[in-house]
Amino acid sequence: MKNCLVCSVIALFLSGFYIPQSDASAPKSGFNITVLGAKGGIEDGNLTSFMISPVGDERAVLCDAGTLVNGLRIANEKGVFDNIVVPKSSPLNKVGYVLTEHIKGYLISHAHLDHIAGLIIASPDDSAKPIYGLPATIATIKNTHFNWKSWVNFADSGTPPVLNKYKYVTLKPLMTRELTNTNMTVTAFPLSHTQPSTAFLINSNNASVLCFGDTAPDSISNTDALLTVWKKAAEKIKAGALKAIIIENSYTNDRPDHLLFGHLTPHHLIKELHKLEMLAGGKGSLAGLSVIISHIKYALQAKSTAIENTILNQLTEQNDMQITFIIPEQGQRWVFN
Repeated sequence: MKNCLVCSVIALFLSGFYIPQSDASAPKSGFNITVLGAKGGIEDGNLTSFMISPVGDERAVLCDAGTLVNGLRIANEKGVFDNIVVPKSSPLNKVGYVLTEHIKGYLISHAHLDHIAGLIIASPDDSAKPIYGLPATIATIKNTHFNWKSWVNFADSGTPPVLNKYKYVTLKPLMTRELTNTNMTVTAFPLSHTQPSTAFLINSNNASVLCFGDTAPDSISNTDALLTVWKKAAEKIKAGALKAIIIENSYTNDRPDHLLFGHLTPHHLIKELHKLEMLAGGKGSLAGLSVIISHIKYALQAKSTAIENTILNQLTEQNDMQITFIIPEQGQRWVFN
């Protein structure tokens, strides 16, 4: 338990790159993950958005896009894109170049604003690319956001006239498909939330990252939605392929179940991860696994100013699985291989 605490505290205070140890003889595969938005709820400018690309390949997708340009700007200020050279012929600055040339698509878990607002706001200056989502998510984006009432319709269907910048790509649950103009594939898993949500299993070169949208625990939703995800994740763990999990934990343990509104607390997350551990081979099978805690909700009450520390402490106290829990900061980038 002491070792788990040390790992988690170190992870919390990292300000730059986090590179987990790997076998030097193993094939070089893995993922870069950049935090464009770390939080959920009301913290505008820092809402859920993770930029994911294979190691050695800057062609990326976003897992949700609650924040986009502001996250790119902060990541650039922290040196994340120092290796990217903007051609002299381009009129764009570094942030604009990464947005239009390196981000190849958006995986949207659900259409709540804290998961899509950055995409909507950036759309006038964005480049053409796909928006991926399960049918309910695509329908909500089409009918609620890009509808010429709340925003111009930059997509390829819906309320006319359509401007055809974004192509809607409807994902089929549990079916794997290629992500256009990348070296990645994705498998989508439905989740239980106040609006249908999604977990995305992203794969490249025998490596995987699992990124969750908002989700209730199975014990509250009375479904096996998370269990279905864990079964597939366990296969990846047994194969040594799963490099990291990004999963929400919106509230501390003092939040009553009837006020979770389709979210997780440390208590519920640990219970769910114990299910994954058993499926992956039992005790010790998750040792060293990196779990990034997303969507922590900023609270206005004075007693809640250290909510990230509280959530990390509560996770650590129950962490008998030797998982490395990471509290992300906007603009950070990690290499998981």
